[in-house]
Amino acid sequence: MNRKIFLLASLIISVSALSQKLPDKKKTLAVMRLTNQYFMDKWPDAGKSIITNRERPSNIWTRAVYYEGLMALYAVDKKKAYYDYALQWGEKHKWGLREGVKTRNADNQCCGQTYIDMYLIDKKRNPERIKEIKGAIDLMMTTPKVDDWNWIDALQMAMPVFVKLGNLTGDTAYSNRMYEMYAFTKYKHGGNGLYNAAEKLWWRDKDFVPPYKEPNGEDCYWSRGNGWVVAALAKTLEGLPKTDQHYAEYLKDYKDMLTALLQIQRADGYWNVSLHDSTHFGGKELSGTALFVYGMAWGINNKVIDRQTYLPVLLKAWNAMVDECVHPTGKLGFVQGTGKEPKDGQPVGYDSTPDFEDYGLGCFLLAGTEVLKLKK
Repeated sequence: MNRKIFLLASLIISVSALSQKLPDKKKTLAVMRLTNQYFMDKWPDAGKSIITNRERPSNIWTRAVYYEGLMALYAVDKKKAYYDYALQWGEKHKWGLREGVKTRNADNQCCGQTYIDMYLIDKKRNPERIKEIKGAIDLMMTTPKVDDWNWIDALQMAMPVFVKLGNLTGDTAYSNRMYEMYAFTKYKHGGNGLYNAAEKLWWRDKDFVPPYKEPNGEDCYWSRGNGWVVAALAKTLEGLPKTDQHYAEYLKDYKDMLTALLQIQRADGYWNVSLHDSTHFGGKELSGTALFVYGMAWGINNKVIDRQTYLPVLLKAWNAMVDECVHPTGKLGFVQGTGKEPKDGQPVGYDSTPDFEDYGLGCFLLAGTEVLKLKK
């Protein structure tokens, strides 16, 4: 009897997954073009400083994440305007990093992902585009210091840079150092590491490891922070040779995280900003949700996770974002502002505007490009 019940349940799940209609590709592309055009129109000068509570250069991490999304969009929608916008951004910053080549801060190195992409796009290589990002990472590797990534956002900002440089040069020293830094974050920062292997989620930094608790008594797992890790692992797995000695660990961590996320998706398709506490600013939120969609869709497209299990989950989230977050103008609603925990950047709503509008769009474009690649 138990076996029959199991088989019946499996059949129901299979039928449900197969019945999920993929989003119309033209509509998906149209919504990405709309949201991206809104931003390009708002920021015609790609080198203009960003002024919020103070002035910052526009090659900081928030803008760099947007360009990650733009590069993903350009890969599936070869519009010259996209290339030109990224080229203008790099040139106006002279392909440099905030705080220069000596920076060890992952946030400052995130722009290097697009610099390297732009270097590879042109058949006539321009070494100026990668000189400073390569120099910064090479300088880091001349020291034994591996504890720089003391907050989990850093994994997404910097790990893809190490992977890209390793592929570009053929030097495994980049992937070896990347693992040392990843392992320190996972196993040592905050005392015993920022990864909770029991719940398969990450504390944002040492400030949130136990005994810190959310209002409902649960651990604090910040949605976007865990989204950064999902994205970091997907990008690492995409570029890292499968022969790498740590590939299996990255893959396991990626799969384990997605398994944990399955169980805590909201009924409306989103994930709470505090993944285990729906009472702590428990509304809709786009940035973390978009990163989870990106990771799941990437996994299906690359055949590393089960399509029938994850497709309904990611489609529910994607459809919710498209239907409920996108303004007619292309502006995105329900984006939590910058910070490091659920209460930051609140309140979040359809009409709210975060302190930076760029990274939320970048996350949305990353998700949309992988959704666009889904096949029947």
